[in-house]
Amino acid sequence: MSGLITRRGLLAGISALGAGAALSACGAKTGSDTSKATGAKADTSGDTVKVGLLNSLSGTMAISEVTVHNALLLAVKEINAAGGVLGKQLKPVSQDGASDWPTFAEKAQALITDSQVVATFGCWTSASRKAVKPVFERNKSLLFYPVQYEGLEQSPYIFYSGATTNQQIVPALDYLKKQGLTRLYLVGSDYVFPRTANKIIKTYAKANGMEVLGEDYAPLGSTEFATIVNKVRDAGADAVFNTLNGDSNVAFFKEYKSAGLTAKKLPVLSVSIAEEEVKSIGTQYLEGQLTAWNYYQTTPGAANEKFVAAYRAAYGKDKPTSDPMEAAYISVHLWKAMVEKAGSFDVEKVKAASDGITFDAPEGKVTVDGATQHVHKTARIGKVSANGLIEEVWNSGGPIKPDPYLKGYDWAADL
Repeated sequence: MSGLITRRGLLAGISALGAGAALSACGAKTGSDTSKATGAKADTSGDTVKVGLLNSLSGTMAISEVTVHNALLLAVKEINAAGGVLGKQLKPVSQDGASDWPTFAEKAQALITDSQVVATFGCWTSASRKAVKPVFERNKSLLFYPVQYEGLEQSPYIFYSGATTNQQIVPALDYLKKQGLTRLYLVGSDYVFPRTANKIIKTYAKANGMEVLGEDYAPLGSTEFATIVNKVRDAGADAVFNTLNGDSNVAFFKEYKSAGLTAKKLPVLSVSIAEEEVKSIGTQYLEGQLTAWNYYQTTPGAANEKFVAAYRAAYGKDKPTSDPMEAAYISVHLWKAMVEKAGSFDVEKVKAASDGITFDAPEGKVTVDGATQHVHKTARIGKVSANGLIEEVWNSGGPIKPDPYLKGYDWAADL
């Protein structure tokens, strides 16, 4: 079905919640055998080195991932203009994951084996990340993953530049609780991230005097939300926690408005809708709704002004920036700093040099935590304004140390 996730890919992503064996199976469903490491090493012999860009440039996730790809290209361009990395220019090699998890695994192997990249930047959904995780681990090659996710994961060959759970979902729940919005309805796409995130949300709710009144999932790419919206409307909830991804959000919010639901009547807090999605869905459907991220186009500071101006100059003055784009952009700059600190492109040396690496990012100063290979990030709650931008209504006051396994939260002990 053109533009939609295949059932095979969706089930592969969902099965990744289980064990490493399931992940290997996910990678093995591609046209080429990704179950064995090739021993291929990055080619650093010439004046250029290749970096892999792995994003969905087609399919249901293209609404979000094309702009991430553009942000990665912008970072590469800036780095090359400043002299490259260790005196070598970066040559980006793009692969289309096509919104299909087995395809992501196949393309990841191609970048490592055929293109001999020094590092890869990309993926969006957790299902795509779960699919490629064993590929990067077997080949001992680095992936920089730029999108907020459900946590409960660490990989020796993945750096996570987007938020983990305690930097987005937990602050979002804290915010709703403080606003007195304690009766929640959960709506999400049917794959790894929403199901795991909602498991965490339900555990948090039970320990914090909140109540989950309903929980529904739709296939990625789904355009039928009448039944779910009717259930939401009739549940008596104070707020909806939305973990839908991709262009399903378009159909959901149109149906939401058609059912007479508004941000004032029943607010929706989304964790996968940023400025680009607002533009695609339509401001008239989203005005006043809430989001949880670590960066907005409106985030103040000289570094962000420079980033927004550079992105508009490259891709058009009407093109917005967003959190996943910014996290992708900074991931390339963080990798550059790691390589230069290590004095080498060697993966193990780069990893060893990662702890404490900082960057004056558009979102504010970020610091790499070498122990978890995540990044210290400031949590921000925003509200969609009439002009299509997202205005911050709350922030955490400073960067939050990453805690992917929620070890610092007693209520999360059983997760």
